[in-house]
Amino acid sequence: MTADFQFIVIGRGMMGAAAARHLSAVTDGVALIGPDEPADARTHQGVFASHYDEARITRTIDPDPVWALLANRSIARYGEIEALSGVTFYHEVGCLMVAPDRRTGHAYLRGILDAAEGLGVTTDLFGEAALKDRFGYFGFEPDCEGVFEARRAGYVNPRALVKAQSVVAAGQGARLVAETVVSVRDEGGLAVVRTAEGGRYTAEKALVAAGGFSIAEGLLPQPPAMSVYGRTVTFFEIPEAELARFAGMPSLIYEPRDPSRHIYILPPVRYPDGKVYLKIGGDPDDLILRSDAELRAWFRSGGRESVRDHHSAFMETLVPEIDRTRVSMGACVVSKTPSGYPIIAYTSSPRIALLTGGCGTAAKSSDEIGRLGAELLQTGSISSFDFDFSPVDAR
Repeated sequence: MTADFQFIVIGRGMMGAAAARHLSAVTDGVALIGPDEPADARTHQGVFASHYDEARITRTIDPDPVWALLANRSIARYGEIEALSGVTFYHEVGCLMVAPDRRTGHAYLRGILDAAEGLGVTTDLFGEAALKDRFGYFGFEPDCEGVFEARRAGYVNPRALVKAQSVVAAGQGARLVAETVVSVRDEGGLAVVRTAEGGRYTAEKALVAAGGFSIAEGLLPQPPAMSVYGRTVTFFEIPEAELARFAGMPSLIYEPRDPSRHIYILPPVRYPDGKVYLKIGGDPDDLILRSDAELRAWFRSGGRESVRDHHSAFMETLVPEIDRTRVSMGACVVSKTPSGYPIIAYTSSPRIALLTGGCGTAAKSSDEIGRLGAELLQTGSISSFDFDFSPVDAR
């Protein structure tokens, strides 16, 4: 039986689009299948994706050496992707990481500084008074210090990044199919992909990069060992006349003494509705989503009011100049694997592989993760990254 394609990538998100770009750069016969973003999330009955947003933190420093290498390799290619696609998605506004002073015994910033030294990354260290002088729009708890990475850090626009990867992939001959995959099976020596729209596509190999929806019933013969959590992000609208107050604001990762109050902030960013918003994320508790139906319902819900209110209360002291009456929220998901790293490995079938499990930190690293998925599909193994991304049993 002759296949329609050599490779099919399932999922037009950040990882899947990256994999399709890397595959189509070296071979013909690549397809990237996944639906377009819905026009109205609250009434949409199909699948969703967490890249439906305008800003995600990017930084080269990570205390974990695997995540650090994934990030550094990806960030090094941002300029190339922008040049090839003509799409701008990277904004180098810097990233500030703040936590209790190391003298208190808090380990977070020591890990950040050790990582920076190991990677040869230049950073600036700010004590409590210097933080207030340099980043006056933020208010932190007493006895904090911060590490600021000014270069190769800031935020990426995930919508634009997916667009850029897709534009390049299509220009290299990949076929983009705006349909929703409902199953992929090994049949008759081929990977057979079926869609909700009635499509049937075959390939020599398929790569499932469906994010949280990788656990959807029926998509795979055996869903991956992965937990999916609903996350709420909160947006504070900033009127044009007030933008000057927040000029030069970097992305922020804040690890206060109470771990339940961990948050991240994206600086003011203009959204498709023409308005500018500051975004805060970091849920104080977990909401696990166990099925495809729960995932869809979660995205339609638009998030949890309790988390929005938690963020709003936090902002009273964290960014005191923000107007907390102009507030809205959104829903996304985080897919966590037992290993804490992405799954990039074959299933029980040598024709179907997985590329999933961003663990809440993969947006900045998605190009390298996608490249590794492409390498796995093309060569049958990963030799260019010294780590085993095979799934770990959740039990």
